[in-house]
Amino acid sequence: MSKISKAFENGKAFIPFLTCGDPDLETTAAVRAAAASGADLIELGIPFSDPTAEGPVIQAANLRALTAGTTTDKVFDLVRDLRKDVTIPLVFMTYANVLFSYGAEKFIATCQEIGIDGLILPDLPYEEKDEFLPLCRQYGVDLISMIAPTSENRIAMIAKEAEGFLYLVSSLGVTGTRSEIKTDLASIVKVVRENTDLPCAIGFGISTPEQARAMATLSDGAIVGSAIVKLVAQYGKDAPEEVGKYVKTMKDALR
Repeated sequence: MSKISKAFENGKAFIPFLTCGDPDLETTAAVRAAAASGADLIELGIPFSDPTAEGPVIQAANLRALTAGTTTDKVFDLVRDLRKDVTIPLVFMTYANVLFSYGAEKFIATCQEIGIDGLILPDLPYEEKDEFLPLCRQYGVDLISMIAPTSENRIAMIAKEAEGFLYLVSSLGVTGTRSEIKTDLASIVKVVRENTDLPCAIGFGISTPEQARAMATLSDGAIVGSAIVKLVAQYGKDAPEEVGKYVKTMKDALR
């Protein structure tokens, strides 16, 4: 069974996202504060120069991280260090080009070695997942599928073959906080439930405890990125404490 399932064993899961290397790799150790404050699974963004799924907040974080000299190898070293004491599931969120440029097998084999449990590639269409899926299975890394409001008649197909958990995109467009989420997510979740027993969590646009609670009522958890990346941008090297407080507030909202 996938280690990712552990993230959903303590009720509704809270899943924060952090961009690795923003503003530096030392500060990304805020992962420890998030884990200690109740995060059930953490998404680690490997910075990329053209993050097409990201809104301005995470785009800016990618730029800061790359400007600071963050590389894929340095991110791997960060995870090696985190795994000395962080035991919750960790997944990478990045783009297909990062794997291609590094060497897909070398990248995925290293994920296994350092303790990465899953991989999210927003620019990888379902129809092209076989580019990486055999390697992911060979090395025991879940290739996590995303379902968007535009997936429509592909939802059942994606759900049937999903691994780890399903990432449900709440809204059209890129990442970023939203005052309101209007998508008919209940009907999407219904199709997912009819086709898989895997947990599903909702992301994109969630920033408040109320939004997280509403999304978790529909699904198995809530994913938050931009609101946390904003805290890192605001507090810089002092961000870990603030990230910990935020994660605790959000996780408490889901209990």
